[in-house]
Formats: sequence, structure tokens, C-alpha cells
Amino acid sequence: MAIGAVVNALWDLKAKLAGLPLWRLLAQMSPKEIVALVDFRYLSDVLTPDEALEILKASASGKEVRAHKLAEVGFPAYTTSPGWLGYSDERMELLCGQAVGSGFTQVKLKVGRELEDDRRRCRIARSVIGESVGLAVDANQVWGVGTAIEWVKGLAEFDLAWVEEPTSPDDILGTAAIRAAVQPVPVAVGEHVANRIVFKQLLQAKAIDVMQIDACRVAGVNENIANILLAAKFGVPVCPHTGGVGLCELAQHLAMFDYVAVSGSLAGRRIEWIDHLHEHFIDPVRIRGARYLAPVAPGFSAAMRRESMERYRFPGGAAWSNERKHPGVGAAI
Repeated sequence: MAIGAVVNALWDLKAKLAGLPLWRLLAQMSPKEIVALVDFRYLSDVLTPDEALEILKASASGKEVRAHKLAEVGFPAYTTSPGWLGYSDERMELLCGQAVGSGFTQVKLKVGRELEDDRRRCRIARSVIGESVGLAVDANQVWGVGTAIEWVKGLAEFDLAWVEEPTSPDDILGTAAIRAAVQPVPVAVGEHVANRIVFKQLLQAKAIDVMQIDACRVAGVNENIANILLAAKFGVPVCPHTGGVGLCELAQHLAMFDYVAVSGSLAGRRIEWIDHLHEHFIDPVRIRGARYLAPVAPGFSAAMRRESMERYRFPGGAAWSNERKHPGVGAAI
């Protein structure tokens, strides 16, 4: 993750020097230039440079058309905002209704506390969003293999769009066993995958249906290009994880590069949307009609407002000073 921070910062600088948003800078590179960005050590038994080159060449002819479409209509999003475990039924119901009213075609609920409680919450959510809107669930690695299989089967009647992180992503064979047992419910994994080798093995083991890359978990843009190429080789859609501070801003560039230059498809692809903390960024994400609008400002959309950095600079920032004077206030902020 430390390497990723440095690599991402360098790409931010490179895109700013080029006067382009990162997704467009990457997408306009030639297939050979993109392949040269990838370290194929430990991957070449599954994906060779020549295979990666062919994947990119196959998508090259339509890049400009897709880039133009992206600039016009944006990239599909799904929302996690309605589904936090701490929300009351009334709040969840209200937010699900608002999400559908805003045009979202998929919402996600957190699960894993108690099966019957999850069934009740899924029933409420499904009654609000209807049958045509996707309902995904996210366990955040809380289950072992056997429990995951039992739990997902207990929720399958709600026509799940996917189950996310049903167990530790380090347990590649366990994740594969879960996927085999809960089909046709898709399995989505990736936000805590540490490197391209784990993604390679998850794909080899047929353990995942959706790859959820994280912009900061692996070693930055270059390793995520490797992950995107692996997903393309195996025909698995990439739906980046967001959340946190700035992950929406970063992830959009990677998903848009994938669409324009690699997969050439929006089928099964969405970027997670969480509606908080964007006010701290100079170039925050823009959402319209439940779609991410393509960034136009040069860079990786990562620059934070100076006042936010000063306020939350640890340990001397005002937010932390206030926390010492009034315990609990900083956490609430």
C-alpha cells in the first residue's frame, strides 16, 4: 500500500503534466505502451505479454468512440449508502427509495450479523426497490467457508446481484468452494486482495464472478492494470471498490480506462458509490442519473483541499486537538 501511494502520486503528476485526466492519459497509450507498464513476473503462466497485447489490440479500434460515449453519458454506478448495518429499518427503507428515485439500478446491503435479521432487511429492501433493481450483499469477510455457504443459501431467494467478501480473500480455495456451492449467486471479491498474484489465483481457481479492484490496496496504477488485464483474459467484469476518503475519486479512472482501452464493455460493470467525504477534494466525483461523469480535470482526482489537510493533519490538526479536549468529537467528525 505504501508503494501504491507513491506510484499513484507519480501518475497523478504525470497526468497533470500531460494536461489530461488519468483515465484518458492511460487510454490513449498504445497497446505496446500499456503492456510495458506491467510486471509479468508470476503472471506469465496465465497471462503473457503477447496475450495482453492481443487483448489491447482487439479493443484499440473502438477506443475513441467509447471515450466519446463516456464523456457524454458517464459510467454506471451502484450505491452502498442505504445498507449500513447500523441503520434502522426506517432509514434503510427511506434511503433505498431515494436510491431508486435517483436512478440507481443496484443497491448493496451489509450482512453477517444474524441470518434472520439479514433476511428481514433484504425483504424490506426488495419490497422498496422492486424486482428489476439489483440487490447485492456484503459480508466483509465475517464468515468461515461453511457458514458462508449456509448464509448465502439462506439469502438466495432475494435474487442477489452478488455476495461480496463471503470469507477471507486470502482463502482462495475456500472462496472457490463457496462460489461452487452458492451458484447461481455471483461472488465478488477484491477490495482486500493484496497483489496481482492473489487475483491470478482467484481467477485460476474459478473463485470469483466479479473482480473488485481497489485503487490503493495493491501497488498502484501499474499493478491494477495487470489486474484489469487478468480479468479481461478470464472474462470477469471489473467493478472497483470505493468507500473511504477519495477512493471514489481514484477508482473511476481505473474503471473508465478498463472500458475504453481493455474490456470495451459496460456489461456487468459498475463503480461503487458512497455519498460522503467528497467535499474534501478539489476535483470531487460528479454523479448524474446514477452514473459517474468522466473527469475532465488533469490528474488522478486525488488532490485534497488544503484546509481539510490542515484540519485533519495528525496529530496537530484542529480536529485532533478538539478530540483531546472533547473525547468522541473527532470520531463523530
